[in-house]
Amino acid sequence: MALLVQKFGGTSVGSIERIEAVAERVIKARQSGHQVVVVLSAMAGETNRLLGLAKQIDEVPTPRELDVLLAAGEQVSIALLAMALNKRGYSAVSLTADQVVIRTDNAFNNATIREVETQRMTALLGNDNIVIVAGFQGRDVEGNITTLGRGGSDTTAVAIASALDADECQIFTDVDGVYSTDPRIVPTATRLDVIHFDHMTSMARLGAKVLQLQSVEYACQHRVPLRVLSSFDEGEGTLVNFDSMVSSTIIGVALQKQHVLLEIALPKAELSKQITLFGLTPWILDHASDENKSQIVAANDDIARLKLVFDSKMRHIGMVSILSLVGDGTQHCLDAVQKVLKEASIKVHTYQGDAKCLSLLIDDEDHVAAVDLIHKKFVVDVQSLDNQSYLAVS
Repeated sequence: MALLVQKFGGTSVGSIERIEAVAERVIKARQSGHQVVVVLSAMAGETNRLLGLAKQIDEVPTPRELDVLLAAGEQVSIALLAMALNKRGYSAVSLTADQVVIRTDNAFNNATIREVETQRMTALLGNDNIVIVAGFQGRDVEGNITTLGRGGSDTTAVAIASALDADECQIFTDVDGVYSTDPRIVPTATRLDVIHFDHMTSMARLGAKVLQLQSVEYACQHRVPLRVLSSFDEGEGTLVNFDSMVSSTIIGVALQKQHVLLEIALPKAELSKQITLFGLTPWILDHASDENKSQIVAANDDIARLKLVFDSKMRHIGMVSILSLVGDGTQHCLDAVQKVLKEASIKVHTYQGDAKCLSLLIDDEDHVAAVDLIHKKFVVDVQSLDNQSYLAVS
């Protein structure tokens, strides 16, 4: 018998029919003899609905009160799943973060989990209950409701798995695993059975959406095995652990598309200092012709904050994408990668990298062709030559 923590996202519980299907999936694990703790997100669209209500009252809601409001979404989904399980004859108890006692810091809207108490969950599991916990939320030392930021339910699940010393933390989502690149861009992308934590962390940081970065980092730090599974299809999914199965140089291609290249009339050192004060970490480039100007690559979500600080000094240059190759020794592939892209008339504006990652800045309009080409030349062709397993990302 294993102890499993199963997390289901908003799409997986987006309707009554899907909640009923989640109940059947949980029962299947229970019938296999496993103890099960389930962590749920709010139903799909509910968090955005609540945020919309708040903004009808105040365009910039008070952070504390916004967390009180947003935390309500998960309370709905955990109660409904408990009802579905109890109706089927399986004893299930839903718990908010406060009832579990999930302690966080006091950073409203983006809190960090500090501690998870296990006594109540352990007692319920010992009495053959399925335990259902609200993701995304916690309480600070003063008893205030806090939320963990976008994708925070994944982190809740990993933190609970760590505290309970679970055998596996299973993340159920709308994909059946992690792929060698985004299969929506490259249909021939392949799912991998096992991924090393180091590579999954890089991929999550560089644009892979299947796992939230904070949850991967937490799982890596606390050595919690993660498995990515489909909520809608059967299969073994992708296991993320510390067993390396990769020996080829390039093991995955990630993409951050629709970013903005901006010019800011400040020297690089001064710009870096000011941006750090506002909690932003964009890619800062040197300006080739003027040392009193810099260029940065920023996500669309950061533009509003950048305008507040640099509006009169900021100039929009164009839309770009960041294409990243992950693996051991990727910096040795730079010349070959640039040559392949140049032959395809794809311009590389600049690049940066280290021993495990090489990121190239390209025009956004070229991202489909570039990912397809790099994936084929440096993942598929290499894999076919040496018959090695390679990393999968989505």
